[in-house]
Amino acid sequence: MAGELEPSWKKHLSAEFEKPYMQELKNYLKAEKDAGYTTYPRNADIFNAFNITPFDDVKVVILGQDPYHGPGQAHGLSFSVQKGVAVPPSLKNIYKELSTDIPGFTTPQTGDLTKWAQQGVLLLNATLTVRAATAGSHQKKGWEKFTDAAIKTLSDEKKGIVFILWGAYAQSKAALINPNNNHLIIKSTHPSPLAVSHGGFFGSKPFSKTNEFLKKEGKKEIDWQL
Repeated sequence: MAGELEPSWKKHLSAEFEKPYMQELKNYLKAEKDAGYTTYPRNADIFNAFNITPFDDVKVVILGQDPYHGPGQAHGLSFSVQKGVAVPPSLKNIYKELSTDIPGFTTPQTGDLTKWAQQGVLLLNATLTVRAATAGSHQKKGWEKFTDAAIKTLSDEKKGIVFILWGAYAQSKAALINPNNNHLIIKSTHPSPLAVSHGGFFGSKPFSKTNEFLKKEGKKEIDWQL
């Protein structure tokens, strides 16, 4: 499993693959497969967030909770779906916020956020796999320990990262972020339809705030247009 990781991430996280929880997680995923369950994303895409956005390139982290659990959707990037798949409701709301936050942004026809990942936006789900049609089914099986280690390592080893934390679950991860390394934490309600109805997401301007911070840090801003 460690061999699937991009080299700069492997350097920082390879020790996690030797820990007991990771073996237990591997056994659990094998048992799911042996029992005939379909899981998403496909094996080759599980570590896409890490492999498309190397450790050394990370400028922004957008944290999700769980992969999409419908066929053909998840491909290892939080909030993103594969080309040709209908844009999910949460991502539609993200696009709505972008259209008022970033001048000239036009709503994309695709839900594939690979272009963001290639610019240094780590699109990280706390849980990296899910059983088909069963939201949250692979939570508390070990993935969170791995992704917490990734967040903490980024926070400790790098300076000036933007952490975008939408919703209570993502915001709970703020405890992992080193307060001494000049990181920016942006919080709001989650972009899911139920959460946005309570207010706080629309008008929060996370994307322009991110670019203002990156510019101040002397880093290239993110082109959010897909």
